[in-house]
Amino acid sequence: MLDQKSYLPLHLQLKNKIEKQITDGEFLDQIPSEREFMNEYDISRSTVREAINLLVREGILEKRHGKGTFVSLKPLRDWLGNLSSTTETIRDMGMKPGAKLITHYKTTPPIHIQERTGFKEAYFIKRVRYANDIPIGVERHYYPIAIGEELIKYDLDNATLYDLVEHELGIQFAEADQTISSGQLLQEDLGYLDVPPHTNVLIAERIIKDQAGAIIEMEEAFYRSDMYMFKIKLSRKFG
Repeated sequence: MLDQKSYLPLHLQLKNKIEKQITDGEFLDQIPSEREFMNEYDISRSTVREAINLLVREGILEKRHGKGTFVSLKPLRDWLGNLSSTTETIRDMGMKPGAKLITHYKTTPPIHIQERTGFKEAYFIKRVRYANDIPIGVERHYYPIAIGEELIKYDLDNATLYDLVEHELGIQFAEADQTISSGQLLQEDLGYLDVPPHTNVLIAERIIKDQAGAIIEMEEAFYRSDMYMFKIKLSRKFG
């Protein structure tokens, strides 16, 4: 059921449920009718239509005249997969996640961060991530000042930042752009991972936006390539 008392509007709750059912493989072709959603969740037709229209605009669903609404399988190059936290990824790999806050402060970001985000000032948070108590990555986060100042009020040694942003601050993620490359740790971060000097690591750069299109986080993360993996769901249209 949907939570009538939640801060999240009903149409967004339904959108998230439908999207998860698609990701989990419950909906592979045509989705249920508006009436079926109305009856299952005890909601209005307008709420159902708002949720479905959002998914259509995002390219996740497509409407076919006279037939209904169907899952839209995107071409490989456009499929972003799920926005998963490092905590979720480590658990999926069968290991125990952990984190340690290294530092946090207001800063003028490096030029390349400014160019990507438009942040002239940012709140910087750096953490080391652990899997089974072994350091596997250094994560460098840049937030708008207001968001960073709120996040640092929480115990960041024992928290998932995505969960804090969404559930405690009430900011909903809408989309993310991510690039993954290979490179080396920054000189100042060499002491945090148990790897030889000049070891290549996986570098993940991720920019996350809210539903209004505003950037709420940019992350540069450096992970041990021997202990970390990225899993992306892929699909494509045929014919």
